[in-house]
Amino acid sequence: MKKCPFCAEEIQEDAVKCKHCGEFLNNKTPKPPGPWYFRNSAIVVGFLCVGPLALPLVWFNPRYHTVKKMVITAASLVLTYFLTIYAIESVKKILDYYKQFSGTLDESTISV
Repeated sequence: MKKCPFCAEEIQEDAVKCKHCGEFLNNKTPKPPGPWYFRNSAIVVGFLCVGPLALPLVWFNPRYHTVKKMVITAASLVLTYFLTIYAIESVKKILDYYKQFSGTLDESTISV
């Protein structure tokens, strides 16, 4: 017979769970969860909000291996590059549209 480390009641040597307090007797203690900013959901939200400025969350995360960190970094930078090109082209098209629109307004006011 041995004592339960949680309630100090006597239990059998081969017991897996204490019959008095209900606690499991395995030697594995659950690891406390890491900080909130290392959770996958926090990293995804960071990328959606601030883009590549969230990369330090990836690089300081102890659960990610170096290869995974490099892949995430490369994907983030490539995506940022293409989104920047797309945004610049969109702004150029909007400016062209406004120039054309303002030109038609000037012509219509002149003909009146």
